[in-house]
Amino acid sequence: MNKNILVTGGAGFIGSHLVDTLLAEGGWNVTVVDDLNDLYSPEIKQSNLESARRNSDFEFIELDIRNSDKLRQIFDRQNFDCIVHLAARAGVRPSLCHPKLYVETNIDGTLNLLELARDFEVKQFVFGSSSSVYGINSKVPFAEDDRINQPISPYASTKGAGELLCHTYSHLFDIRTVCLRFFTVYGARQRPDLAIHKFSRLISEGMPIQIFGDGTTRRDYTYIDDIIQGVRASIDYDSSMHEVFNLGESETTELKRLVELIEESLGKKAIIDRQPMQPGDVPITFADISKAKRLLGYSPTTKIEEGIPKFVEWFCGSESAFARR
Repeated sequence: MNKNILVTGGAGFIGSHLVDTLLAEGGWNVTVVDDLNDLYSPEIKQSNLESARRNSDFEFIELDIRNSDKLRQIFDRQNFDCIVHLAARAGVRPSLCHPKLYVETNIDGTLNLLELARDFEVKQFVFGSSSSVYGINSKVPFAEDDRINQPISPYASTKGAGELLCHTYSHLFDIRTVCLRFFTVYGARQRPDLAIHKFSRLISEGMPIQIFGDGTTRRDYTYIDDIIQGVRASIDYDSSMHEVFNLGESETTELKRLVELIEESLGKKAIIDRQPMQPGDVPITFADISKAKRLLGYSPTTKIEEGIPKFVEWFCGSESAFARR
């Protein structure tokens, strides 16, 4: 008999890859809740689910997680074995302009789902958090037991609050909660507002790309296949009632090196528009993944030198596909 799993934000970048993985694996009835909001084109999100919609074990429900009454109706008719909560208002910079929206979606929405997990006795709750919770942490690499009380964006604050809510509900209501701190995920279907996708589009069009700072900021870029490996392992994790895991590549790449790799893959040079550092940005993200390796069997394999050409290959094909529609 199939297990039932709810994936919130399942039409997005990470969520749609997880959905495809679960359906290909078999043994899952996958329900996706996504509000198809306009952070980027809903048409892109719809296209992310094209293959899933052909599977009889898949159901899509367009719904905002802030609507607790409508969410409850889903739980009234379906008993879920696991919730993977990836729905969120995403992005550091947009959160500076719309902090209330981020709080309502990322905190209140998470609370709605935890309350439903409590009421309907869902025993496994996987929460998509972010490396941004580390804020201005001066210690590298970042480890899960580092303090996260210095966030520098509303987005980071809401993700930290979500982790705390997960811990509380695990402690009080016997729900296993697994919080995953994602480090700069990239690959096919990456959101168009994120740097790698945006740079690829602008360079291919011969338009300038904005580089904030001197290009020496470093990020722990993590390929989507590696992230999904970690998320999938978290669904099965049962060794403790609450854990936080870093999911990264555990290597850092300078921004200027990232641009070089995109240039090489596209066969075009970038036009650089230098800008001052942006509020909310941090100089480095760097994941200590030893805990995830030990407890989840997490083992990332895709280096940035391999991942960027893969992304650009997808990008060139997807741009052509959308142009033909």
